[in-house]
Amino acid sequence: MITDEQREKLRGWFTGRLPDDLFEALVEVVADREEITVIGRIPGPRLTGDVSGAEREAAVQGRIQEFRERTREDRVAVAREAEHQFRRKVSWGVECDGERALFTHVAAPVMTRLRQPERQVLDTLIAGGVARSRSDALAWCVRLVQRHTDDWLSELRESLEHVQRVRERGPDTEGVAESSTEGPEDG
Repeated sequence: MITDEQREKLRGWFTGRLPDDLFEALVEVVADREEITVIGRIPGPRLTGDVSGAEREAAVQGRIQEFRERTREDRVAVAREAEHQFRRKVSWGVECDGERALFTHVAAPVMTRLRQPERQVLDTLIAGGVARSRSDALAWCVRLVQRHTDDWLSELRESLEHVQRVRERGPDTEGVAESSTEGPEDG
């Protein structure tokens, strides 16, 4: 969990470091313990008003792929600097004509212990063809919860940020605030 101030510093660093002509706008910079994801807006393809949905979709996908290949060298250079400074991997994505695409991103393993009723839920998702494995089924469940509880999760994140700010003002916090940008230690 990172604070609003840490998030603002990340966004500021990327705003200052990205080449001016890379994106039309920097849409979002999201970070967790393992990864920073940078998403920018790129111009959509020039299309006439009478194109089909399939043609529009193919043109947008083509534009995203062209951008990805053309900007790879610049993005890799920025990512190297950021990974050294922030000790997290950097992933990239774009928004183009209302579509969002992530290029590469970290798929971090997460260990968990589930009792039989929870495992049965995952196995039912597999049997129903919703997921290929328990890992996929668990990721599907997390996405479902995320989609339906955004307000609750936002409120919880704000509360955690408040707790972090209070801790930083407490006694014996020298050195704690600096290390918190690198992610909490496993304990």
